[in-house]
Amino acid sequence: MEPPLNSTMPFKVPPTFKSFTLALVQLGNVGANKSDNLRHAREMVLKAASRRADQQKPSIIVLPACECFNSPYGHVHFPVYAEEIGYTPGTPYDIAKSTSESVKMLSEVAKETKSWLIGGSIPEKDDTDGKIYNTCTVYSPAGELVCMHRKVHLFDIDIPGKITFKESETLTGGKSMNFFDTEFARIGLGICYDVRFPELAMIAARRGCHVLVYPGAFNLTTGPLHWELLQRGRAVDNQVFFSMCSPARDLTAGYHAWGHSMVVDPMGLILSEAGEDETIIYADIDPETFKTARAGIPVTTQRRFDVYPDVSVA
Repeated sequence: MEPPLNSTMPFKVPPTFKSFTLALVQLGNVGANKSDNLRHAREMVLKAASRRADQQKPSIIVLPACECFNSPYGHVHFPVYAEEIGYTPGTPYDIAKSTSESVKMLSEVAKETKSWLIGGSIPEKDDTDGKIYNTCTVYSPAGELVCMHRKVHLFDIDIPGKITFKESETLTGGKSMNFFDTEFARIGLGICYDVRFPELAMIAARRGCHVLVYPGAFNLTTGPLHWELLQRGRAVDNQVFFSMCSPARDLTAGYHAWGHSMVVDPMGLILSEAGEDETIIYADIDPETFKTARAGIPVTTQRRFDVYPDVSVA
């Protein structure tokens, strides 16, 4: 079976799923000064990596989409803070030649902590056509840029009397689905509003992803209604671990994030949840839960593609 034509995800056997610890950095104090934002994000990643000796060091550390962690959130800010990355999937990326401040910082701190790092999201300017994307980059423990996901679904909503927001005024939607392989799991990616479109998670799960991580920032209207609901739904439907990493809530900012960064297991159990303030939460990811869920409720082998189509097939 071939992967979808619009996917950058290679069709290959996923790595053996092994236990690991996931850390979510619910970042606060994001202001107008990009250098200060990057410095603070780096400090929090270092803090996340330096647990007590009797605690498991996180194998993956996640920053939020604020959205974006290096800038204030708002369509007027995206072009101002956008950075060129110039990453091509499958091609080695030269960090030393990168013009992106954020990429360089994230690469350095991943290497320093010897952890996989999902770098939240930043505004990215395509170096060929000048279009602006909301982009998540991923780094290996050696500091290599190994994967990039551009937010596919743009947040264009209008809830009368509540909130109106149109990312499409400055952003372009990504055109690919993405995951990366570690030595212990296959990890699928999305960003915030992507979670409302179940096809993305379905396809990632059927391509062998064990864990899905979506940096994101719901607001105070949709957060209490749907933040937990959507994550537990995606986890249960696809029998995967699901996690979203939010920024901390800042009522002085232009966008008020719900917070409540969260990790959910394949049975829909919340393993770890933050509150509203800046914090770091951890979750131990156990493959046995993944195996037990799929063995006990075998939806992965009971789908009726003779009755309805398989969305993972182009």
